Amino acid sequence: MTAYDVLAEVYEWLISDAKLAPAEFAASFDDVLSLLPPNAHVLDCSCGTGQLAVGLAGRGMQVVATDASEAMVHRTAELSEEFGASVRTVRANWEELPDHFQDDTFDMVFCVGNSLHHAAGATGRGTALESMSRLLRPGGRLVLTSRTWEFVRARGSRLDIRDRLVRRNGRDAVVVYRWEIAPHWEDEHHIEIAIAQVDATGLVLVRSELLSCWPYRYEELEVELHRVGLRTEESTFDLQAENYMVVASKV
Repeated sequence: MTAYDVLAEVYEWLISDAKLAPAEFAASFDDVLSLLPPNAHVLDCSCGTGQLAVGLAGRGMQVVATDASEAMVHRTAELSEEFGASVRTVRANWEELPDHFQDDTFDMVFCVGNSLHHAAGATGRGTALESMSRLLRPGGRLVLTSRTWEFVRARGSRLDIRDRLVRRNGRDAVVVYRWEIAPHWEDEHHIEIAIAQVDATGLVLVRSELLSCWPYRYEELEVELHRVGLRTEESTFDLQAENYMVVASKV
């Protein structure tokens, strides 16, 4: 797993305007949230800086937020305190989840923000999905969002400089992605993400982090979900779209 400890300080520049507020982030999942019982137990297992977890807690759900990055978990706890939200935070990677929670604990598990590709290859991805499946109650659902790696790999290695400034906390920044696309699907790929902040005097402060990732085809994900006892109920997969969402229920 990748640390994200550097990017945790500036992660809000990577979140879209539409999802920056916790309530709005949660609202983007209204369709699947409508399937939950009152007072549902929910796990956000790639919580990042906590916008989704805090938004879910604001709806009265019992929320646990985990992340492999201690810095991300700390920022989630800070956001929870800022909004007066009751969110339990735990630093744990996917493999460690069963060490912290009993099987059949949650009504819904979220793994969003294109997180799964940081699991190390097919073996790591299978372990991550198995851990998430174990924690779901029978009939519970995994909600997963992913990059469309078929689309990403087709574009090859490249430098992607966003075409507008992003303003957060009174500061402007340019977001830059550098993609290292390996020759084969199963090889380790890299994404370097840089946030170049511009202050009022024109000085530029850059924070960047090189992240490892292991892409996967959608058809592989479908097989891996089925292997751990999850049945796909909904999918927005489209080869021409940059991202998609899968909702899978525990058999």
